[in-house]
Amino acid sequence: MSDHSVVRILIAKPGLDGHDRGAKVIARALRDAGFEVIYTGLHQTPEMIVEAAIQEDVDAIGVSIHSGAHNTHIPRIIQLLRERGAGDIPVFAGGIIPEEDIPFLKEQGVLEVFLPGTPLSKIVEFVKNEIKPRHLRG
Repeated sequence: MSDHSVVRILIAKPGLDGHDRGAKVIARALRDAGFEVIYTGLHQTPEMIVEAAIQEDVDAIGVSIHSGAHNTHIPRIIQLLRERGAGDIPVFAGGIIPEEDIPFLKEQGVLEVFLPGTPLSKIVEFVKNEIKPRHLRG
């Protein structure tokens, strides 16, 4: 049984993106900071990511993307979460995302976007400050 006061984060790699070093570094940093982290592995569809998030009862999803398909995959994940009644699960993203695409992603519902070179401490602080266990929200 998991501790319900610990924030659970799903780190997801959508699409055909084959680069997961960054996702693993983020997952390790969050785990080291005391969060419970579930890593989906490579080549996940938005449907698989949302299913895993619901099955694992996560408090947030971190999407790592380098394939250039962020404007397709990330809004689809958010849409599917809403359709499945899990629209309260926040989504944050990182990877190779052009700065000019960040406003669009935030309009779609992405909580934050982290670009390459963002210090791990900044990502950990963001999660500590912005993500709460779902059952404690409201």
